[in-house]
This record gives sequence, structure tokens and C-alpha cells, in this order.
Amino acid sequence: MKRFARVIFLCVTACAPFACAAADDQSARNTEGPQAAGAISFAAIPTGKDDDIKFYLIDGQIVKGVEALGRMQREAGLVLWLAGNQFFAMDAVVRAFQAQNPAISVGLITLPRGLLLEAIEKGGWTYGGGSYPGLPDVYASVSLGHLQKLKRTGLMDEYAVYMHNEMVLMVAKGNPKAIKGIGDITRPDVRTSMPNPVNEGIMQFYGRKVLERHGLWAALSANKECFSCQTTPSNWFTQVHHRETPERIRDGKSDTGIVWMTEVIEAQRAGLPVDFVKLPPEDRLRDEVAYAIGPIRSSRRRVVAERYLEFLKTPTGKRAYANFGFVSANEDELALKPIP
Repeated sequence: MKRFARVIFLCVTACAPFACAAADDQSARNTEGPQAAGAISFAAIPTGKDDDIKFYLIDGQIVKGVEALGRMQREAGLVLWLAGNQFFAMDAVVRAFQAQNPAISVGLITLPRGLLLEAIEKGGWTYGGGSYPGLPDVYASVSLGHLQKLKRTGLMDEYAVYMHNEMVLMVAKGNPKAIKGIGDITRPDVRTSMPNPVNEGIMQFYGRKVLERHGLWAALSANKECFSCQTTPSNWFTQVHHRETPERIRDGKSDTGIVWMTEVIEAQRAGLPVDFVKLPPEDRLRDEVAYAIGPIRSSRRRVVAERYLEFLKTPTGKRAYANFGFVSANEDELALKPIP
């Protein structure tokens, strides 16, 4: 009896939650709808994020939110989990891909890349009262470090860099506070809305480094690492900065915040009264900011995943992103290579 119990224990501990998610991805993808929330500790999608969860049908329709989550793992020909700050380009990108691959429906989630990484490690999501197990076919982050972490766990082994971006300071239209650069964000009269350092890559890997180099991190963060939180009377750390910062500036709650240049373009496209302050090369980090993408090893749709990665190399794929302000990668960067 003791020997039997030992065998059971070894079997259970050998299949830790996210290891099972990789090995058992096939069954997770075939789940017929949501499971009861709380049964498994999946990553939690914040409430009200339906626009970041989409399922593109082959007939041109788009469904969102809970319905999209439920359908994408059962029905999609391709599932993409991509760095959230490209959400505004993805309708055009997916439609361009589907124009070349008309029989492929696409599931898409665009959330902070750290949250996406958590969901991959845990094997799925909770949202709207349900649990949705499954992994993407393709994952993209603004940090190669996230992909390296997945390599160490055996979930990814190849990547490509498919585009670049740069940091700017978003300000109200006309720049009424006369903000000129990073050094102005801790002025007593300036209120900031900043990406959080917990799961938003723009702050984790780029913004914080610049702020620390200027000696401003401690004053801005009050040494707190949190999200949706007021770190000081003048600074708010967002949950999803590319939606919150332009809205806070519009509503008069904040005066400036670090964002990607593409997010200013999108906010202006949406009619929000915002402008930007361009930063010097050492602060905008355009050459350093690289979007890394690759296929999940356990994907049963690996062929389609690789077809999508090939699409990103084409003039059509590059143009679909460039139309929204992203900077195309060069041919060497776009070639799939082993994750270092």
C-alpha cells in the first residue's frame, strides 16, 4: 500500500501545473467550453478586456471576450498571444494574413506580455467567471528574456525579431505643461501615468532602466512594485498602460507618461487630444526595443504557426504593421533562429 501511494505521489508531482499544460495541450485545446473558475490556478484576465480577446472567423465576423475565449481553442486554425501594445494594428494584420490564407480562423489575445507569459506557464486563463485551458500557437513579447524563460521550461526553442518601436512621453494636446524630457516628470506640477513594473514590458525592460539612469525611479515609484496603484500623490501605475494613459490625460488625471510611439499615433487616430515629446536616442531606445516572436513547441498547429511567421516577412505583413507606426525588422532579424 505504501509503495502504491509513493507511485501516485511521484506521478502527481511529476506533472506540475504548467508542465502538464505543455504536455497535455492537445486535450486542453479540445475543451468543450469554460470550466468552473477557481478549479485550476490559471492567469486572470482583468475585467472589461473583451477588446483584447478576439476570434476572427473566416467569413469576416469577429467575436470578442468570453465567446472568443471559448471558441478559439476549439475552432481556430491559429491562436496568437501577442504583446498588448499592438492591439490596434491586429485587425489589419489578421485580415491581411487571412486574405492570403482564407480558410484559417484566428484566435487573438493582446495583453501585457508578462501576463501572457504567466498564462502560458499556468496553462490557460480565467475570465468572466470561467476557466479556459490551452496554449497559443505563437507567442510574442517585447523582451527576448520572456522567450528565454520559456526555452528553459521546454516550451519554445526558436524566435525571430519582427519589428521595433521607441519610447516617447505622451502629453496633452499642445503640451500645456511644457514638458521637454524625462527630467520633467518629477516636477511638483506634473502628474504621471506610468506602465507598471510588474507585468508591462515597456517598464520592466526599458522605461525603468531609463528612469534609474536619470535617478528618478525611487521618487516616481516610492519603491513600490504594483499595478493599478497610486505610488505617490503624483504617480499612477497602470494595469494596461496603452489604454489607461491616454484616457487619464484626456480626463485631466495625468499630464504625461511613457508610452510607445505607436500608441500616440493610435490615440490620435482615435481622436484623443494628445501629443508627444520625442526623447533623445539614449532614452527612446529605438534600436534596443525589439519585438520577439516564436512558435510554441507543443502546438498541434505548428504548420500554420510557421506560415504566419513567414507572412510577417512579406511586404504585405511588414506594411500591415508599418501603417500603424511600427518599424520593420531587417531580413536577418526576421529569420527564425534558436533562442540563445
